[in-house]
Amino acid sequence: MSKKLIINCDDFGQSPAMNQAIMHILEEGKASSATIMAVAPGFEEAAAWSARRRKQNVGLHLTMTSEFEALRWSSLTGHSSLHDESGHQYKTVKEFEQGAESRAVQKEMNAQYERAKKAGITISHVDNHMGSLYGIETGRSFLPQMFRKVSRWRLPARFFRNIYAEDPLLGSLSNIERPVALASALADTFGVPIPDYLLSHPFGLQEGETYDSFKQSIIDKLYRLPDGVCETYIHPGIEDPWMLENIPHWEKRVWESRLPFDDDFSYAIRDADVELVDYRYVQEHLRRPRVRSAFKLLRELIR
Repeated sequence: MSKKLIINCDDFGQSPAMNQAIMHILEEGKASSATIMAVAPGFEEAAAWSARRRKQNVGLHLTMTSEFEALRWSSLTGHSSLHDESGHQYKTVKEFEQGAESRAVQKEMNAQYERAKKAGITISHVDNHMGSLYGIETGRSFLPQMFRKVSRWRLPARFFRNIYAEDPLLGSLSNIERPVALASALADTFGVPIPDYLLSHPFGLQEGETYDSFKQSIIDKLYRLPDGVCETYIHPGIEDPWMLENIPHWEKRVWESRLPFDDDFSYAIRDADVELVDYRYVQEHLRRPRVRSAFKLLRELIR
């Protein structure tokens, strides 16, 4: 299989500054897709734009955390187990994993899906803000509940069946091979198509990092992509004075809005023979047989 890449704009609907950047990128076809936050303050603007332009590449960014001190939001269902003492969603994934009740999480996922559908969005896929459903911090995963919902919605989802050893986040985690094998087999059993790899890069500014060094690090990855379908994500935002002052690492968001339009980046995609695809490709080509997948899952559980 040739090297195929999904570039997803996360956090669509978080704020007007994010919306402006992501709408520009999608309008110019510089990324594969975006995923929208149904709980965030900029949702209505992002949803109206997506519905009006009949975009087919806007997915749902299931959001269970609200990490910024200066920009908070609450769940749609209002369940107490989904909020901290301030009445907003938890700031950290660890707090969410420790405090959230399973039934409340499932109802909140439904509510966020229904709000996006009622806004007129043709949802292309589902992913998860900050990986809060993955069980990364405490091992308490909500992936079975998520895959069950996504299966009912008949959509593909962001997860991964292989771990890229060079990935700065996933490649550094120990003893995750079996949990990943179990989770990917579970997705297959539910009939939820997923990409082959998920590629990350640091969310915040790194010491000594500049736009040029950031750009070069992403370009280097294009030449080292593993075969198959990879997804990576960006969090683009425009240069907004309030955001620069109040949101940590906002400079990085500005860089990520600039990168897709950079001639060096566009040249590297062509030169590295990387094909940009979206989740329609995942839906059409990466579904696994459900019965065979169920047997694979059973083998993983008993070994």
